[in-house]
Amino acid sequence: MWSNVKKHFEGHPERLRVARVLIENGLNVRDGKIYLNEIEIPPVRVAKAAEVDRRTVKEALNAIRSDRELRLIFEGIRSAGLSLKEIAKHLDLGVVEITPVDAKTLGILANSAMILAKNGLSVRQAIVDDPELSPEPKLTLIAERKIPGNLIPDLLNVKGVAKVSVY
Repeated sequence: MWSNVKKHFEGHPERLRVARVLIENGLNVRDGKIYLNEIEIPPVRVAKAAEVDRRTVKEALNAIRSDRELRLIFEGIRSAGLSLKEIAKHLDLGVVEITPVDAKTLGILANSAMILAKNGLSVRQAIVDDPELSPEPKLTLIAERKIPGNLIPDLLNVKGVAKVSVY
């Protein structure tokens, strides 16, 4: 998807930054307006986040509206919802962040979740960074309680895992 979006904004790096902000934040575009699910977001807020002026946001929105492929992508985007990662500590939840060698390796999510399950930990949330959008994609698993440090070697033995952080 990202390579398609980049192709449409070649020669317009500022508009591409707007597109990235839209995608990374799960913002969709309908009828030339920006939405977080059903909440309309002012273009000036997106401009600030993308470090461009409001006109650039309007130009990006016009480009999206006038191109069928872009319109289909941006009309369909939805926010993935809340992340418990930043508040996990306050909720007594456990967090494990897994950095893959290659994010396209099969089974990292399934095998990591299985290790937690076999050790009596239920996964409350799994967040996976898109390897096309994130320079260093990670898998974050949030469990119902603290993750014991003795699981780190097991997680590091999962095929394709480069690094594990538990907090």
